[in-house]
Amino acid sequence: MKAKKTTLPNGLRIVTIPTPGNPAVTTMVMVETGSNYEKKEENGLAHFLEHMCFKGTTKRPTALSISREFDSIGAESNAFTGNEYTGYFAKAEKKHFSHVLDVLADVYLNSTFSDTEIEKERGVIFQEISMYEDNPQRKVVEMFNQLLYGDTPAGRLLTGTIESLSKLKRKDFLDYHKKHYVAEGTTIIVSGDIDEATVKKEIKEKFKEISSSKKGRKEKVKEKQNEPALKVYAKKTDQTHMIIGVRAYDALDPRTDVLSVMANVLSGGMSARLFQKLREEMGACYYVYAGTDEFTDHGYFAISVGVDKNRITEVIKVLIAECQKLIDEPVSEEELHRVKEFMSGHIYLGLETTDALANFYATQEAVKHSSETPQEMIKKLRGVTAKDIQKVAKDIFKNKNLNLSIVGDIEVSPDIQKALTF
Repeated sequence: MKAKKTTLPNGLRIVTIPTPGNPAVTTMVMVETGSNYEKKEENGLAHFLEHMCFKGTTKRPTALSISREFDSIGAESNAFTGNEYTGYFAKAEKKHFSHVLDVLADVYLNSTFSDTEIEKERGVIFQEISMYEDNPQRKVVEMFNQLLYGDTPAGRLLTGTIESLSKLKRKDFLDYHKKHYVAEGTTIIVSGDIDEATVKKEIKEKFKEISSSKKGRKEKVKEKQNEPALKVYAKKTDQTHMIIGVRAYDALDPRTDVLSVMANVLSGGMSARLFQKLREEMGACYYVYAGTDEFTDHGYFAISVGVDKNRITEVIKVLIAECQKLIDEPVSEEELHRVKEFMSGHIYLGLETTDALANFYATQEAVKHSSETPQEMIKKLRGVTAKDIQKVAKDIFKNKNLNLSIVGDIEVSPDIQKALTF
């Protein structure tokens, strides 16, 4: 699983992850741009552009010609957009690597962004937005980001809005692509039974026309909060979905390792604290999980849970109490050992396929411009102590950092607001 990174003179990075004996090879092109790189009038453009890159190139003029080519070699292909990166990937038998790379390079370099296809895909994304509106677990995440970051790139919808998307023209796509799809903002990751020298040679050839312009920058996130904040989205649902969380650390902060262990103390498996308390003891929920999200210049720690609307206040108090407990009482050595073993096992289990490995290294490279192996990651997690957890818990679990977003058939009540405090 040891990855090797090569940086070309133009800034393009190549990461190879040899896995001898694996019949599949995953090729991924990761671009350091996403919704956090958009101006307000561009909201949704990074995601829209990702869709458009599969709608035709100068060499492959239609979406069908691209999809048919992938299908003809039995490849799986897709793309995704996040706050700070956009990825394009395909997975196929290793004998088809060169073919897959040729298609991905063509999609990256030569997409035409035709006016006709833009209009058709605009309707598709409108339906995607509607789909997310009907998904309260997705909606509550959007609400949480809006609560923390407001009307800034980090707080706006990744997909954009009907209003913002309706105004985008072909020139916007061309300008955005020119600004962000450049060598120094791009990493190509190849994972599988590969010959590294051959892979690098082919990438240099296929991407020789990539732009060497300076990469476009993003607006720096500004943290601003002085008291607990609450945001409710009233919607007719059978279950109420909540996220309670606090501002924390960016991806380069070493304390993120402590946060990961802390999250698993709370919800790492069915024996974890929150699962036992909320589901097994109280019968209050079906799902509950804690986790972190880290970016280049900001991050947060959050707990997500779905409950009956009549038990919201009760559950909030329990979540607050469990976070406070991490400050007041050191995690026992026995529990800490169990949590670390759980994390170690799940890291390895999650990296059994070439696409999982490619994504593992690609996301690290996009956000941190460096990456650690699973072994290095596990070593750092094993070094986290009970004292570290108490120190970080004390640092982040403060009223001025506290946020709660709710999606469900409810109204804000004084009881909910009163419960939102450490």
